[in-house]
Amino acid sequence: SGRASVAKGFSCYMHPIIFFSKMDFSQSNLFGYIEDLQELTIIERPVRRSLKTPEEIERLTVDEELSDIERAVYLLSSGQDIQGTSVVANLPVLMRQNPAETLRRVLPKIREVLHVAGVEMQLTAAVSFLTVLQEESVSIHTYSHSFLHIILQHLEHRDAGVSNAWLETLLAVIEALPKETIRHEILNPLVSKAQLSQTLQSRLVSCKIMGKLANKFEAHIIKREVLPLVKSLCQDVEYEVRTCMCRQLEHIAQGIGTELTKTVVLPELVELARDEGSSVRLAAFETLVNLLDMFDADDRSQTVLPLVKSFCEKSFKADESILVSLSFHLGKLCNGLYGIFTPEQHLRFLEFYKKLSTLGLQQENGHNDNQLQLQTLEQEKKYISVRKNCAYNFPAMIVFVDPKNFHLELYSIFFCLCHDPEVPVRYTMAINFYEVAKLLNSGVYTIHKELVTLLQDESLEVIYFYWNFLLLVTLRQIILMFNNSALLSIPDLIPALTTAEQRAATSLKWRTHEKLLQKYACLPHIISSDQIYYRFLHRMLTIVLTNNVLPVQKAAARTLCVYLRYNRKQEQRHEVIQKLIEQLGQGKSYWNRLRFLDTCEFIMELFSKSFFCKYFFLPVLELTHDPVANVRMKLCYLLPKVKSTLKIPTDKHLLQQLELCIRKLLCQEKDKDVLTIVKRTVLELDRMEISVDAFQKRFYENDLLDQEKEKEQLLLEMEQLEKEKQQNEGRSTNVNDKMFEKKRRDSKTSSVLAKSITLSVPGSSSGTSAGKDDKKSKLVRSQSFSTQALHPKYSNIDKCPNKSSATGYTSSVSGMGKSCMFFFSDDSFRTHSTGNSGNAAFPSSSSRNLFNSADQKNNGNKESQSRKMSM
Repeated sequence: SGRASVAKGFSCYMHPIIFFSKMDFSQSNLFGYIEDLQELTIIERPVRRSLKTPEEIERLTVDEELSDIERAVYLLSSGQDIQGTSVVANLPVLMRQNPAETLRRVLPKIREVLHVAGVEMQLTAAVSFLTVLQEESVSIHTYSHSFLHIILQHLEHRDAGVSNAWLETLLAVIEALPKETIRHEILNPLVSKAQLSQTLQSRLVSCKIMGKLANKFEAHIIKREVLPLVKSLCQDVEYEVRTCMCRQLEHIAQGIGTELTKTVVLPELVELARDEGSSVRLAAFETLVNLLDMFDADDRSQTVLPLVKSFCEKSFKADESILVSLSFHLGKLCNGLYGIFTPEQHLRFLEFYKKLSTLGLQQENGHNDNQLQLQTLEQEKKYISVRKNCAYNFPAMIVFVDPKNFHLELYSIFFCLCHDPEVPVRYTMAINFYEVAKLLNSGVYTIHKELVTLLQDESLEVIYFYWNFLLLVTLRQIILMFNNSALLSIPDLIPALTTAEQRAATSLKWRTHEKLLQKYACLPHIISSDQIYYRFLHRMLTIVLTNNVLPVQKAAARTLCVYLRYNRKQEQRHEVIQKLIEQLGQGKSYWNRLRFLDTCEFIMELFSKSFFCKYFFLPVLELTHDPVANVRMKLCYLLPKVKSTLKIPTDKHLLQQLELCIRKLLCQEKDKDVLTIVKRTVLELDRMEISVDAFQKRFYENDLLDQEKEKEQLLLEMEQLEKEKQQNEGRSTNVNDKMFEKKRRDSKTSSVLAKSITLSVPGSSSGTSAGKDDKKSKLVRSQSFSTQALHPKYSNIDKCPNKSSATGYTSSVSGMGKSCMFFFSDDSFRTHSTGNSGNAAFPSSSSRNLFNSADQKNNGNKESQSRKMSM
């Protein structure tokens, strides 16, 4: 009763309430609050316990035996307003069921009621009449005869909202009506309705109707019957009428053609562009921009361009009302007038765009700090709208200046707009980022910093819409434009992606987090498999395990499965699969086991049937023994999909396991709800047909899709094996290159040493024979080593004859030759065991040249030896 009395007190007595930024619950203040509440309990008022009294219920009661038509007539005749509104809203249903009786009995009653009806019923009737037209419940002739007069009667309703609702219905009806009906029922009465003596509402309605009629008749009829009314309304004394008629000139110009537009519409637009009313000038400017394509070069240069220059000059000085519209249409305007611009005018409009892009961010000329502080909130909102429109027009301005000149002319503005302090501006840049990247093409590398900036934006809305509109092609295009080290050119890309996800995770906007995780599924097409594995894959698994929001968990699970599908390393795949089974499928929390079943659904969707059967079929069946009924229940719903992954006869043993688990569920299940679902699932499984290994007509599409998935998985595995093989070959080739280079250096060193020794032999014969033998043995050793290092066939000591040598020579040389031959053959064996033969790294022609040079050196050494021996 205390709470009721408080509520009653608030409802009938406005007691002053003070809200404190920080509540003070001290003893004195607390007693003060209690006294205020006690004052409120003094005022008592009986509380109405029911919504309707018995008398009111009696009046709302209708005989249940009445038909729909009779009930509608009764409620319209003697019911309350809410019941009559219900009948009007139900009019399309009555027209579908019984159109003849509805037109004969219900529609006349609705016509009577609408004369005194309130706003709600009027709005409902306008919508119902339009629905009847759209559903084509009756012919257009019957509709115009029965409904059109009611619509025309309420066009000038005193309520502006009701009048606009009926006008929208009429404009939709005009599209379907035949020309003769339009001429007699609408165009002829329009001449009198558009006169200056009529009400303002009537003249406004006439303007909009004339804009619609322009496309329904030939040009000569429009010129004779409509254009005089158009000129009259363009000169109306009320600025609202002039504004409305000016906005309809675009539709009229499209109906009368280029010639009449040039002679009739353009002069009216020029006059309206100089009107005293700002809204009229704004409407004239926007209509001029929309009609640029209908004007030739002379009209653009002599008439349109001076008007546009005048608008631009006045927008900062005397007429700021046009600033927002001018900034919105500036891109279309610049490109529409591009062909008639002089270089000076081109530069002038570009500078005007730059000025608008930073409007409100820096001190303008003629303003001091005090004036900037006094800017109204409305003006700040206007400046934000202007910068947002500049961001919207940025792709058009790139076309205007040519993408080649982007870095010189527009990059500074691009940087400012991407770092704008207002979220709507950055959000618009995020939307347009794809178009900008596509226009820059090969020069897209210049905006990689802004790519990272938008990913690191403080507003989650900007990040979300950035991913929503930043298509996969954009990131591919940006990254592929860089030289093969694309990711090295954007070092902050991956940290920006992870930071964006973490910020979304810590916010309360779980829907944004969910959408962001869904967008991250495109990353396998952008960055490498290893980067995804180490920076994103484990994060997705953590979200599935720890997040409390089910849609977020499901989005992370699906993205995780996409990462797993495109992972190229078998050991990483097996590790992730093992974690999914152990931490989800065998987890302690039943919530994790439920998420494991969700993950298995995604795996069946993304992977081939054989992959699921190989890794996940048996872990799924183990959940039939789960202690939690919800897990077993979800498993039962999943069993038909699980059975569809089997192929006979390959998976016959898995089918037996599935049937065994179902029998156990039928025999041992104690939970009534689970048992009911098990029985229903058994019936569904019995009706299912299992596909066989060979293609069948009924499963052809599914089998073909599954075969493509298997091929894709096989290609990924083969690609990874080939890459590892190439890496191993590269290592072995490098080892062979290093070994060959080392031996070549050693052979050069030894040969040079041998020559120096030979040249240093004295001319006298007084030396001992032992010294000569030692020198000759060193020389032969150097020859043997240099030849053995090149090819195994030169390891045979017989190929290096020395007929006049002593026994000591041959023994030493043969020993050296054996040792060299053994060393090289061992190295070649090691190379062959790790990869391809090292000889593949050296072309045969080059090896022959090397051997020829070696033979020449040997011949030269032999000649020098024979000369020494003769001496």
